[in-house]
Amino acid sequence: MNTNAIALLLLRLVLGATLIAHGIQKFTVTTIAGVEEMFAGLGIPAPGIAAPVVASVEIVAGALLVIGLATRVAAAIGAVIALVALFTVHLSAGFFVGDGGYEFVLLLAVVGVAVALTGPGAISVDGPIRSSRRKRRA
Repeated sequence: MNTNAIALLLLRLVLGATLIAHGIQKFTVTTIAGVEEMFAGLGIPAPGIAAPVVASVEIVAGALLVIGLATRVAAAIGAVIALVALFTVHLSAGFFVGDGGYEFVLLLAVVGVAVALTGPGAISVDGPIRSSRRKRRA
């Protein structure tokens, strides 16, 4: 097994687990009503729809990343969610997360972009699918 496959697996697992945790947190800790209120305060359109959709998308995209299925799309979605959080919530607080800053969401966005650009790696559901497609084309 090559180190690139292991590195991509680790990136997918951590990004996926983080997205899942944040999605679940929106349902259980913050609550959808709390997320809706926060979104409304940020000026996010249709907060009553956006809150449960974002929470659900985080969970689904995270799960897809963990198993490595539809990896590029799931990673890109994770990156977009992180970038929206960066620009709507964290940018004005500066860099450090302890001050409410954007360092954490920037890291999530960059990992999402990196995985979206590189793909899932060999240790994934997508890996064997991609390999079989290449063989059929050859």
